[in-house]
Amino acid sequence: MVGAAALLLVLFVIILPFTPVAGKIKRGLKEVFGSPDDPVAPVDSDPPAPAPQPGPDPEPAPWKAPTPSTMYLDVPKGTDVRKLAQAIDLKVDVRIETGEVASKTRRKKNAYEIEYVVKATLPMPAMTMEELQSVNPELQTLLPGLPAMVETAQVSPWFERLYEKKAARLRRDATTLSAMLTRHNLYDCETMLNLRHPDSGRRVFLMQAEMDVVSDGSDGDRLPVMPAEIVNSTNYQPFTSYGWKKTGKTPNPMVAGWEKRIETARKELAEAGTSASRKAWLRDRMTMLQRGIVDMKARSFLIAEYDPFVVIPVNILLDRNDAYAPNVGDYCVVVFGKKVYPAIVGDGGPDFKVGEASLRFARELNAQAGIYSRPVSDLTVTYLVFPRTADQPFRAPDYAHWRKRCEELLKEVGGLGGGAALHEWKDLFPKNEGGEEAEESG
Repeated sequence: MVGAAALLLVLFVIILPFTPVAGKIKRGLKEVFGSPDDPVAPVDSDPPAPAPQPGPDPEPAPWKAPTPSTMYLDVPKGTDVRKLAQAIDLKVDVRIETGEVASKTRRKKNAYEIEYVVKATLPMPAMTMEELQSVNPELQTLLPGLPAMVETAQVSPWFERLYEKKAARLRRDATTLSAMLTRHNLYDCETMLNLRHPDSGRRVFLMQAEMDVVSDGSDGDRLPVMPAEIVNSTNYQPFTSYGWKKTGKTPNPMVAGWEKRIETARKELAEAGTSASRKAWLRDRMTMLQRGIVDMKARSFLIAEYDPFVVIPVNILLDRNDAYAPNVGDYCVVVFGKKVYPAIVGDGGPDFKVGEASLRFARELNAQAGIYSRPVSDLTVTYLVFPRTADQPFRAPDYAHWRKRCEELLKEVGGLGGGAALHEWKDLFPKNEGGEEAEESG
């Protein structure tokens, strides 16, 4: 049934002490490496070559929801039901029956068990103009060309794949309880549509979702000094998927912190009490850190606190065949309320959730937004990406150019209406006394 699918996971277990199974999420083009407290980004080489311009659209495949499934699994020791993710309703029904004598009953596995059922109703995508406007009534006024494109819209296959990923995580995490997706993260995407303007033929990938925050990136040329807590952080990621060849001589400020971590690792390697497995992990980490330093010396990256960009799941970004799939560097506009914001696709995120943007973007929508505080929790943000529009080669952000390109692309799909104008991003980077961006290293 296309309406909604129920995910049923039935577990029969004996009550024992439980322990959660630790896990880490690969986020974007970054990789969690070794210790949970010390994630390190892998190093990208040159940006991927531009994808070939697509031909005619294929015949649309009918949208279908992931199918329900039932599993019987053993719960790991130590799993704590009290740590069940918030906003999930837990219903408990204790049933007491009379059996045989205790000496016989205690040997029957099903005499004392827990029946644990996880139910998840998966949503259908919004597919009509009325449904799109239900989360943002201003859409048709701001984008008068949108209704004509929605009439022939196809549901993106990535919508189905997104909810398949979510269902897979529910199956995987059903025995850990504390790792279950929250209700918020399960229902974070209203729709993904493939649109094409009937006159210009311009393709658009439309997504409606919330907006979470990312805070990655570094660039010594534009920001030579960063706070010590960031430079020395083992969690801050200096890289974004969008990067370009370094043009200045000012070193990336994150290099010093990574070199310090390598030195710390060398000292631990030299200690007599360091185990063989720990030494192997340290050597691998040092190799990763060294590769990262090489990359930071050769390339620059977006900085989430200063640059306005959006984040798309990495599995979508890496698709070079889907004519509508956004790729790194593609131009996009974001519609929220009565405003339209130009941006680019600047980074890759997890494949099981959507709706992310840089800290700079988040604070423009909501001044209270922060690293741990999303600007928009409702599914009221509309992202429109123009696939295959990235400038080649990648280069340092030019907000005026970004705005101009987005304005040109919008004109190909009907332009802006209602007296709206694209937002103008200001350069917030610190300046030296001469008015130029600072050149001294911290």
